[in-house]
Amino acid sequence: MIDDGALMELAMAEARRAAELGEVPIGAAVAIDGEVLAARHNERLSTNDPTAHAEILALRDAAAAQGTSRLDGAVLATTLEPCPMCAGAAVMARVGRVVFAAEDPKAGACGTLYNLGADPRLNHSFDVVAGVGRDESAALLRDFFAERR
Repeated sequence: MIDDGALMELAMAEARRAAELGEVPIGAAVAIDGEVLAARHNERLSTNDPTAHAEILALRDAAAAQGTSRLDGAVLATTLEPCPMCAGAAVMARVGRVVFAAEDPKAGACGTLYNLGADPRLNHSFDVVAGVGRDESAALLRDFFAERR
């Protein structure tokens, strides 16, 4: 049975892997009932795919593993607050909870700029837990971009 902290550590490992590959260091992992279904990292640059965010890839893998697009009760852990696309995918997948490390002041859609998981106009909502692994994720992102400037 995996808890939020351990699931976030899997996401952090994916983020570190992304950085090693020259991708923006964001990782995500999905679990249902404590069982890990998927863990992925950003692949936007290597695939030339603007939708290849870690969260999207992890949700796709988890849905494939479950054999359904509905991931009722799933936990999505991600090292950066999901953007509108990824938060929208979490709504569509019907995840139960999104756990994220660092807030995203430029595109955060789970409480910072938008809060898609709590928008009553949508047909699904999810709980949000912020700040799990915040310092490590922020440092990883800061170091990554500092090397490129």
